[in-house]
Amino acid sequence: MKKIDKQRKDYLSWDEYFMAIAKLSSYRSKDPSTRVGACIVDKQNRILSIGYNGAPNGFNDVVFPWERNGGMLETKYAFVCHAEMNAILNYRGSRKDLENAKIYVDLFPCNECAKLIVQSGIKEVIYLSDKFKNPNGEKVEDSDSVKASKMMFDECGVSYHSIALNTDKIVIDLQKN
Repeated sequence: MKKIDKQRKDYLSWDEYFMAIAKLSSYRSKDPSTRVGACIVDKQNRILSIGYNGAPNGFNDVVFPWERNGGMLETKYAFVCHAEMNAILNYRGSRKDLENAKIYVDLFPCNECAKLIVQSGIKEVIYLSDKFKNPNGEKVEDSDSVKASKMMFDECGVSYHSIALNTDKIVIDLQKN
């Protein structure tokens, strides 16, 4: 068979593609300070589920406490559903399909989401950024939540790594073919 080799060379890698889907999903979030998206993928690179951070189903977004500071019941932290949680709960297939899957997520998962990831059988976490960096981009000490996540992942055989993208920005023109 004669080799033609005329396909595009600037296509997205699988990691870039799935992270872009996670990032795009984050744009559904109504959180004014932190948008996070997640995309769960099986070993055959098929998307199983997506999610983003937001208010629980039925909780009116208008009265939802989106604040970052204040008492427990005055802030979002007691109520918000994280992207990882929503992606796991949004999956409508057999739970067995999540075993050995990968999850792509904007931010390194908190300890609560780490528990859900471990319990669901997901075995790889690919994240875009680690929230705990100083303004110079240097890593600062992990929070207790991140330390707990890493301890659980390490103990339970869940690998995790940040993604090294070939590009800073993917621009999608919805009007162009």
